[in-house]
Amino acid sequence: MTESIAVTFSLISLAYLWGSIPTAVIVCRVLGLPDPRQRGSGNPGTTNVLRIGTRQAAFLTLMGDTSKGFLAILPCMIFELPAQTHSFCAIAAILGHLFSIFTSFRGGKGVATTLGVCLALYWPLVLFQLFCWGLITSTSRISSLASISTALLSPIFIWHTAPEYLATLWMLAAILVLSHRSNIKNLLEGREPRL
Repeated sequence: MTESIAVTFSLISLAYLWGSIPTAVIVCRVLGLPDPRQRGSGNPGTTNVLRIGTRQAAFLTLMGDTSKGFLAILPCMIFELPAQTHSFCAIAAILGHLFSIFTSFRGGKGVATTLGVCLALYWPLVLFQLFCWGLITSTSRISSLASISTALLSPIFIWHTAPEYLATLWMLAAILVLSHRSNIKNLLEGREPRL
């Protein structure tokens, strides 16, 4: 029992560390671009890297942030651990992205990392999320609106397809909505920038 708790705690800690890797900062530094925390919206994420940098940099940031979400859950998949452990590691990875230990606990919004986590938890959910995000983005041209809407729609999809992850998806949705507080304020005031 003690050994099991120790393994779970170790995996949660590892997931947090994976999530903490500041992909956007690393990509911008390697490609000679401005620090995304100091330019644009100040958010070290894909959308801001696209604004201040290049499509290549944004793509690398997206792939890196998505991959670290997936890798945070990978040990749970390999060792066939319970869904509860998957869920704990999923939340730890996203909290790591939001509050990175490597950047003084200042991270991104967590959208791409959540995508990677969902890919590991239940891959059909990602197809639904990509469809929702793409549809809302193409009609509104507002990335944050698409991300918030997709986060809130995801628990509804998982409720009908993989209900064992319903509580996890509601928690992830709540975390993403809270991380977009400033965007929600801008949306209500009509000041949110478009793509």
